[in-house]
Amino acid sequence: MATKTQTAPETEIGKLIEAGAAPAFPNLGEVVKGNVIAVGRNEIRVDINGLAVGLIRGPELDKHLDLRIGDEVEATVIELDNEFGELELSLKGAGRRRSWEKIKELLTANLPIQVKVLDANKGGLVTRVEGVPAFIPVSQLSPANYPRVAGGEKSKIQEKLKQLVGQMLDVKLLDVNEEEEKVVVSEKAVWETKQESVLAKYKVGDHVEGDVTAVTDFGAFVRFDANLEGLVHISEIAWQRIDHPRDVLKVGDHVGAEIINIEGSKIFLSMKKLVEDPWKSVAKRYNLNQWVKGRVLKINPFGLFVELDQDIHGLAHISELGQKPVKDVNEVARVGDEFEFRIISIDPENHRLGLSLRKQKEEPAKA
Repeated sequence: MATKTQTAPETEIGKLIEAGAAPAFPNLGEVVKGNVIAVGRNEIRVDINGLAVGLIRGPELDKHLDLRIGDEVEATVIELDNEFGELELSLKGAGRRRSWEKIKELLTANLPIQVKVLDANKGGLVTRVEGVPAFIPVSQLSPANYPRVAGGEKSKIQEKLKQLVGQMLDVKLLDVNEEEEKVVVSEKAVWETKQESVLAKYKVGDHVEGDVTAVTDFGAFVRFDANLEGLVHISEIAWQRIDHPRDVLKVGDHVGAEIINIEGSKIFLSMKKLVEDPWKSVAKRYNLNQWVKGRVLKINPFGLFVELDQDIHGLAHISELGQKPVKDVNEVARVGDEFEFRIISIDPENHRLGLSLRKQKEEPAKA
């Protein structure tokens, strides 16, 4: 009994050939789709529907692409038969134009997309959208990923950003410029949209409770409700003057605050608003020309900051530190020293109290 001759390999292509529906071999300049089957140092190989293998190498690659085996790519045929008998492909050309068309469509749609963080620098994160390099500036990161670094040291900022490499982020397109090959995306824009419904529940004057998530030179961030976060500026932490927020707060502290302003997605809080202003009753506790004991908190070239009690602090100007002119404040006192000061001014409205170490001028004796 004669055996049946197999006219085509038992592959998808073979089946298509037998059915008379085999795909046409790509032409020069055609844009083809394929899946990455091999990744080398400066080249990748792509399977074109089982019909051919394409090679993308050197300048025809995109250094920003983080292609892995299995990824689908679009490329332009630039040579039909190279030295390996393979198609020579380019990620530029027609495929590149198609990527820009898709990017513009995404910008118009204004919908979130997911991107992978490929690299980080001092200014932000490097990613890609439709194969085109894209950038997420630090200012466009969500509060959860924003690098809060004391003093704003650029090296520490970059170190924090490096921790995000490899992560997937939800972003929206912010700025697209094909001529300059510039694509800017924003994680913060997606976060703001998600927070709108939650934020709508709050208004200025509302009291909230939450945990301190970060302490910086200029204030502290407090997270409350469904990941809403507000800033307590250093001037809103306490009624008395403080040198640094860390002197009063630390990460993890549970605090209460009042919402004093809402600007878009930015929430500004005040902790001191929940405590009665001690300066309202300062006149009941202190009088002009009264001598009081005070402890030096800080020394500046222009004078001494002095603590009279836990809530009331005053300033002894350099001109009030002695009967004779003082050239160097440090020659008069050190932090922690205690003196008897005379109160020379009280300004409850502006939270100011003036102090002096000088004795009052004696009135001339009457004849």
